[in-house]
Amino acid sequence: MTFSDLLERVGNMGPFQYLNIVLLALPILGMANHNLLQIFTATTPAHHCRPPPNASEGPWMPLLGPNGKPEKCLRLAHMPNTSTPNATEVVTEPCLDGWVYNTTRDTIVTEWDLVCSSAKLKEMAQSVFMSGILVGGLLLGKLSDRFGRKPILTFSYLLLAAAGSSTAFSPNLPAYLVFRFLCGFSISGITLSTVILNVEWVPTRMRAISSTGIGYFYTTGQFLLSGLAYAIPQWRWLQLIVSAPFFVFFLLSWWIPESIRWLVLSGKFSKALQTLQRVAALNGKKEEGEKLSIEELKLSLQKDITLAKATYGAKDLFQIPLLRRITLCLSVAWFSTGFAYYSLAMGVEEFGVDIYILQIIFGGVDIPAKFITILSVSYLGRHITQASTLLLAGGTILALILTPEDMAILRTALAVFGKGCLSSSFSCLFLYTSELYPTVIRQTGMGISNMWARVGSMMAPLVKITGEVQPFIPNIVYGTTALLGGSAAFFLPETLNRPLPENLEDLQQWCKPAKETKLELEAEKEAQKILLKSCTQGIGPS
Repeated sequence: MTFSDLLERVGNMGPFQYLNIVLLALPILGMANHNLLQIFTATTPAHHCRPPPNASEGPWMPLLGPNGKPEKCLRLAHMPNTSTPNATEVVTEPCLDGWVYNTTRDTIVTEWDLVCSSAKLKEMAQSVFMSGILVGGLLLGKLSDRFGRKPILTFSYLLLAAAGSSTAFSPNLPAYLVFRFLCGFSISGITLSTVILNVEWVPTRMRAISSTGIGYFYTTGQFLLSGLAYAIPQWRWLQLIVSAPFFVFFLLSWWIPESIRWLVLSGKFSKALQTLQRVAALNGKKEEGEKLSIEELKLSLQKDITLAKATYGAKDLFQIPLLRRITLCLSVAWFSTGFAYYSLAMGVEEFGVDIYILQIIFGGVDIPAKFITILSVSYLGRHITQASTLLLAGGTILALILTPEDMAILRTALAVFGKGCLSSSFSCLFLYTSELYPTVIRQTGMGISNMWARVGSMMAPLVKITGEVQPFIPNIVYGTTALLGGSAAFFLPETLNRPLPENLEDLQQWCKPAKETKLELEAEKEAQKILLKSCTQGIGPS
């Protein structure tokens, strides 16, 4: 009996599974709020220098640039004396007394003057948040193996609620950065535990559907964020409102069961049995649950226990040639996807369209993108889907360089299409990576691959700073990297309609060239013919 058979006995898709999916999916609504929150809390409005206190020579006017708009980072040192014909020289100076912002909304930019020479701090704040996700993925993944998926999930909900709420009361930028780092740190724990606790409690045929369903909660969260940001003009209140619900999710998480596989592999057989019996009762199969025993549970998960005894580490991903090729190609694909995705997702101010409307459009494109991805990976295969999405995204980002800034609609259409391609790439990568790595090293491979996506998302805001040198440089970097990721995907083997590899031998077997596999099958058939002939002649093998 396998774990799937065991799950069938207690109900593989009953009330418990639907309740479990809902409890795991509801917090994902708030994940988009925190990942993309700085789009609205760090908006940079039109601004110009505040006049000097001693500007008494007539009505003070801001310094106008070549485009007729006020200069953002320079001001007149004093009003030019127009009464003297020769006194036409304009003397300028930096904004020594702050800025005047043409907005009624309150953001961290307007509160802490993150403009001009301090504009880099705005991008750094998003990178600090992404670095929290990176560090959280590295640490919380190991802690979940030691203490369980559920404790890490519960802890992450509480940490996100506390750190997110504390961010709203930050007295200065350094405190804001610390709390945002902790928010990112906790998001990794939520992501890792949610994925595992979802797939382990649903049958194989429902995994893609349940995972996609939870993904749509993230998409819905993007719509919710736009509405909240439009209704709440103060960044501190917005920060507090998107963080406080995680206190409720922290309490609800006590009803989410622990991973059965983790309980068994940790030797907690009694707890595992009690959990299965509770699931059976909720699914209306209480009698079947009472028939289960610890011995039957051990027997069902014997293969998992045996595989867990095999010790594999990150170094094995690079020492074995086949795993090395897979790891390097996946790392490039993950990095380029995270890198390019957040270049578009966090750049809604750059396209000349209302940021609230554009964010709704950006969220809406995920709906058809995820649906098309499911069809593509199911019929065309993972290989072609992964390569195509990244190549299309890279080409779209490079096309933005050639599109004039006054063509806002075309630029927006290109950005939306590119963002949809990158959303598809993310969806494909989660499935493709889990299928490429054998069971004995799957979690390590997933962790290393996902880490590169976080490195990419952390570096994406910093690359925007290069736009101060030349505006087109960031898009060249983003687009070229996406093309590189798409090209790397061509060196990955196809996994469509193939069973999950349990060990390295399985992976090497189905990654062999078709010609070599055909020869082995022919040799095996020939051996069977010889054996059958020997048996019919009464000789038999010795």
